[in-house]
Amino acid sequence: MHDKKLLGLHINSTAPFFARGGKEYYIEDFDLLTMTLSALSWRKLGNEILMVTDKVGLDYYKSIGITDLWDNVLDIIPCDLDGINPKMFWAAGKVLALREFDCPVCLIDNDFILWEMPELNSEIVAAHYESVNNDIYPPIDYFNMKDYIFPKFNWNVKALNTAFLYINNEDFKQFYTSQALYFMKSAVHSDDFLCYMVFAEQRLLSMCAEYTKIKASTLLDENSLWNNNRYTHIWGAKQAMRDNPQERQTFCNKCISRLERDFPEYKYIFDRVVNFIKDR
Repeated sequence: MHDKKLLGLHINSTAPFFARGGKEYYIEDFDLLTMTLSALSWRKLGNEILMVTDKVGLDYYKSIGITDLWDNVLDIIPCDLDGINPKMFWAAGKVLALREFDCPVCLIDNDFILWEMPELNSEIVAAHYESVNNDIYPPIDYFNMKDYIFPKFNWNVKALNTAFLYINNEDFKQFYTSQALYFMKSAVHSDDFLCYMVFAEQRLLSMCAEYTKIKASTLLDENSLWNNNRYTHIWGAKQAMRDNPQERQTFCNKCISRLERDFPEYKYIFDRVVNFIKDR
């Protein structure tokens, strides 16, 4: 526990779901359960957490009856992502939301769980560094832009993974979000739905930090991401669960057991999640 509540943000922009051809909006069972654990664990650590979403997302959470999972649910992300291509920039909602809140603030991916309070000794703290390679983080001439002009960035800095992102410098936050939004709005349409997005969200972050001489640190070492009991991030396990129903069920059962053990005071909320999953 700590003396002052720290604002955390869960983000859900539904525009990418529909841009990929989705019809009736839904969230997968393992994502709903991980999101529930993520929100409740952050609150148990003495913090505040908001869900920042759009009208479709708000209506979905209301339909399940789980808006009490967060301190508040805000419908402030534009459904058109303010003109940004939702297929290319599926995490643009995170940047749009971050722009709207004063520092200090934390972005917490809905599938990232903090079991203990991290040390936040830098003005920027991200989940971990990512090595730069030409497959995921290509050089400057890869990007086809309409009018974005890159500042004199250092293209050798490692990217910062933003499954968790703490920022406690308002000027830097405004610089980073303005650069990221400018980049996304200026990008010529591409069928590359990975390199453009991770550049705007993660590599630009570290470049902006180096450019402005703001110190950044990380929660985890990139070489030992899975060897810790302080944080859980299920990103890499999602496809495996989609492909293996038994593994999926085992994971969901573990989540439910953890909710029952650690958060009995919120049983009225996570019971709604569990019943919703069973009924559909």
